[in-house]
Amino acid sequence: MTATLILWAHALIALLFGALAVSQLNRAGTGLPRLAFLVALSATALWALAIAGIGVGDLMSWIAEAARNISWLVFMAALVRRDHSARMGAEIRLIYGVVLVVVVAAGGLSALAAVVVGRADLAGIAEVAVIMRMLVAVAALVLVDHLYHAVAPAARGGIRLAALALAGMWLLDLSLYTLAFLGIGDASVLILARGIAMGAIAPLFALAVHRNGDWTLQLSRAVAYRSLSAAAIGLYILAMVLGTGALGAIPAPYGRIAQTALVLGSTTAIVTILSSPWLRAWIKVKLAKHFFSHRYDYRAEWLRFTDTLGKPGDGAATLEARIVKAVADLTDSPGGMLLVPDGSGLGQGAMWNWDPTGLPTQIGENSLARYLESSGRIIALDDVRADSADSAEMTCVPIWMLDRGDAWVLVPLVHFGKLTGAILLARPQIDRRPDWEDLDLLRIAGRQVASYLAEARAQEALSESQRFDEFNRRFAFIMHDIKNLVSQLSLVARNAERHAENPDFRADMIATLKDSAARMNDLLARLSQHHSARPEALAAVEIVPLVERVAALRRAQHPIATGGLRDALILADPVRVEQLLGHLLQNAIEASPLGDPITIMVARAGEEIAIDIVDHGSGMSPAFIRDKLFKPFVSSKPGGFGLGAFEAQQLAEAMGGRVEVFSREGEGTRFRVSLPMAGAGADHVARAA
Repeated sequence: MTATLILWAHALIALLFGALAVSQLNRAGTGLPRLAFLVALSATALWALAIAGIGVGDLMSWIAEAARNISWLVFMAALVRRDHSARMGAEIRLIYGVVLVVVVAAGGLSALAAVVVGRADLAGIAEVAVIMRMLVAVAALVLVDHLYHAVAPAARGGIRLAALALAGMWLLDLSLYTLAFLGIGDASVLILARGIAMGAIAPLFALAVHRNGDWTLQLSRAVAYRSLSAAAIGLYILAMVLGTGALGAIPAPYGRIAQTALVLGSTTAIVTILSSPWLRAWIKVKLAKHFFSHRYDYRAEWLRFTDTLGKPGDGAATLEARIVKAVADLTDSPGGMLLVPDGSGLGQGAMWNWDPTGLPTQIGENSLARYLESSGRIIALDDVRADSADSAEMTCVPIWMLDRGDAWVLVPLVHFGKLTGAILLARPQIDRRPDWEDLDLLRIAGRQVASYLAEARAQEALSESQRFDEFNRRFAFIMHDIKNLVSQLSLVARNAERHAENPDFRADMIATLKDSAARMNDLLARLSQHHSARPEALAAVEIVPLVERVAALRRAQHPIATGGLRDALILADPVRVEQLLGHLLQNAIEASPLGDPITIMVARAGEEIAIDIVDHGSGMSPAFIRDKLFKPFVSSKPGGFGLGAFEAQQLAEAMGGRVEVFSREGEGTRFRVSLPMAGAGADHVARAA
């Protein structure tokens, strides 16, 4: 019964794979992957027919299985190729070649075991053949994993079903031969189970071929290096197995000693050699030269370049040092030095792994800076040493740079036609003459880091400008207050000539002089850049006494009338309120005709107290109020600084209030200062604070 089921199951497999192969006949000539796919489908159908018609243990069945495995490996190798003109890397060919040799060996041993069945002296061949078939399945599964990860993540959708089907096929083989080697289960039942599972895998191949029309993949350089490393490790292990096996023929105890010496000595030698930076650099250069069409993996290099520049981390080097390292890493240079503009020449800048011993004070002559800026060419110093460089390069490169044997190339950093610096790179571990790929990559990197340097220097200049701007801004406010004091004292002096005998005037004049002296002392404190006056906490303040005090200090200059609500309380800082009202009142005095009184009215407006300062001066236009009134350094008065209204607004907003203005040209202006009223709850909070 089991034999009949095996026959029909494998006959069905042959039918499914044969039908899929026939469906691909009309498209088999469009590319190597499709042709290899057709051959693999046909070989699988023939293998299933051999098992169904002849049996598992027959010679032809083992040959058919080996042909099936070889055809699928060829199909996978064809998938790894990018296109018809692209070379598959030598390391990948080596891996597939080793696996194909193992497949052929396993098939040969299986065929030999089928021929010599029954001979006791050759009974071990069958066991070795099973182990080899298990090894084929494991190696094939590893190659399937390599195939899947060799493509970019975005392109894996088209290959996923094919990889899943191939992995399932060889996983079934591995399970079958492992159980057979261990003697677990009935062999015929295991073969039947594999046949049923293979019938379920066939639709996966059908779906895969319809979802991926061109079967083209892209092999990454990183995967190639890792694959070659894995192949090298495998070959090393194989060599150790063969070597220790050969030494095992030496009589004991010398054979065991020789085997131990071989393993320990070879392992120590390999570890010592691979730890050499020179050897790693040599391997990288040789692989890039002989296995790839380009020396550099530009994507990986650019990611590393930008990561070095943009992610300094904690305790990292300065930007200039990171720039040198990023450019040096591109060509595996062990160090470098940044040359920066110094007058009309070049001076010493940041260094990375560079010995500063013997460097001159003047790093580069004026002619070198001019040549680098005008030409933008990278100077290969070995060409200058060999007298084969351009005549301009021969004359501008300084002698100390040529005398330094580790100096390799000089990369100019030009940004918008202006030289921002130059990077002198040390000679790589594997000495070579810079070729067109080196020069192109360094030229692009030089332009990029030149923009970084230019941006950093522009940011430094901006920060310095902001510091000067802050100083000028502070000084402008002080000049504004000085102007107000001078104006106030000038009016007092002018009125003193007419009203000096008036006792009330003398009292106002003394109060004005005291206030002016206090304000001058405050200005002296504000002139210190270390002075940072801490504003007082907001508290409940009676506004009318503040208004009366401010008005009394200005009455020697101009007539001022006050009125309105008498018992109003505001939540504010009295010092800032006096300063705010002083600014607005001074503006009103300067805008009003001589002798025309100014009115200050206090009233309640909802939950706020409004202080109106009204004058009958020239007034302001709506456009000026909207666009210029509260902008610093803009004034409608001749010689004005334009800071009074601006600072008044800042002070009011700092206390949770605001300043509004109502004005009409030729009729006058009303400034309204609205400050929060100190109610019972607010007063309690203020007193608690």
